[in-house]
Amino acid sequence: MLLVFVALVGASTSVLVSYYKLSNLGRIKTIGVGVYWDSACTNAVSPIDWETVEPGSLKNVTVYIRNEGNSVSNLSISTSNWNPPSASDYISLSWDYGGQQLSPNQVIRVTLTLTISSKIKDISNFSFDITISATA
Repeated sequence: MLLVFVALVGASTSVLVSYYKLSNLGRIKTIGVGVYWDSACTNAVSPIDWETVEPGSLKNVTVYIRNEGNSVSNLSISTSNWNPPSASDYISLSWDYGGQQLSPNQVIRVTLTLTISSKIKDISNFSFDITISATA
């Protein structure tokens, strides 16, 4: 009798499991931008040395920008951390980016232009950060 009882307990605690495994995949939308000295994108830009500039002058630097994300992106540019802070009153940065969308891995040539006001005064050295952003 005890043997039958154990067998019943054993049978009542057994668990049946059934499952179905679903594979899945997806892509995470990413954005990114790289800035290079060459069109093959092998030599990253850092830093830009504007060298000696004169009041009332322009200085151009050509760089190559690559969309390093997997989404079509637009670019924007900004400057910050001016040293000395008053330098931003006399020095400006622009570029010839036309606003076109960049496909993933697309590379475009861009000219950055530094403009020095003829009214600049009391500044012999300067530095600032350039931020190029990609927006999907």
